[in-house]
Amino acid sequence: MKIPALLLALLTCVGATAPAVAATPRPHHAAQRACDTPPALKHAVDELTGRHRLAGAAVEVVDPVCGRWTYAAGRADLRTGRPMSAEDRLRIGSVTKTFTAATVLRLADAGRLSLDAPVERYLPGLVRGNGYDGRRITVRQLLQQTSGLPDHSDSLATADVEWLRHHQFSPRELVKRALKLPAPEGPWHYSTTNYILAGMVIERVTGRPAEKEISRQIIKPLKLHDTYWPGRSEHIRGRHSRSYFTTERNGTAVRVDGTEWNTSAGGTGGALISTPRDVNTFFAALLDGRLLSRPRLAEMLDTVPGDPARLGPEGRYGLGLITSPLSCGGRWTGHSGSTRAGHNTLAAVAPDGRRATVVINESPTTDASITAFITALDTALCAKPGTDTGP
Repeated sequence: MKIPALLLALLTCVGATAPAVAATPRPHHAAQRACDTPPALKHAVDELTGRHRLAGAAVEVVDPVCGRWTYAAGRADLRTGRPMSAEDRLRIGSVTKTFTAATVLRLADAGRLSLDAPVERYLPGLVRGNGYDGRRITVRQLLQQTSGLPDHSDSLATADVEWLRHHQFSPRELVKRALKLPAPEGPWHYSTTNYILAGMVIERVTGRPAEKEISRQIIKPLKLHDTYWPGRSEHIRGRHSRSYFTTERNGTAVRVDGTEWNTSAGGTGGALISTPRDVNTFFAALLDGRLLSRPRLAEMLDTVPGDPARLGPEGRYGLGLITSPLSCGGRWTGHSGSTRAGHNTLAAVAPDGRRATVVINESPTTDASITAFITALDTALCAKPGTDTGP
């Protein structure tokens, strides 16, 4: 399997007419048999904390035949030594984008907005200047990452970390930062700014803050009790893994605890807190057709080639969804998420309905560790339960 080594860098009153949301996942089979966690999956997760020395790693897999497995290795908290757990909350980064895209599509299903309308219709005068024009960019292009807009995150790449982790950004501030940047090359460019704008469209259409509308449309109906927006808070409520990143001090690389962090720079493109269980529940509901009409889900799954440097040579992007090849055949559908603070998430569904969310609580610093993280997802989706030695 050729693994895209930079995938990790992908790193937010309508209900009466919106499609109904079922709260309980539908089983793919009438009966399930108990299965053991595949040895290959245990090995892949152990590699992350052993060979690659990341603080902690965990995975939850939900299989149509075998039900739910979890496995964890390493530490959720290096100070206390508390073990990592798949039950812990964490910051899911850009997996937030899929929640935001699904909400926009539900509003389109309800006739409250048009995917092919220009951004200017909903946010007049906001996207203007430096060659950018909201009259020429559609809502669909925001979700598809084909708007031609740069990513405000690039303007923060060299920002002082202590300032960044405590600064409260407004959506308009983030858009303003993006519009000062040069235009990206190529027809597809990954930009969190697209999803900041999508959140602003949600707010303009519904009259509610986007975070509240996404909670109303998705999080509450699906009973995702561990999924919430942190708002201005730098803390994670309840049981959670701490997060770690590496920085340089006086010429020496040091590990830093980044758990307390204001994630307003991610907003509706990256601020959600959740758990592997809730993320798997969300993707099951989305791809089973319980959140969107069949035609709208087909639009969401209609992909375009992504930047090979970002998604790999065969990576494709839909409306808030990534698809990529599996070693066992077919393609997974899901999203990745990374945070400067250290939490990283990969979540996907395989063609046979098996879904998996893999998380780590320390930012990888080498291509080998990034590759191992992506391999863990592939193994989770491909390894046969209980008997396999490899995906």
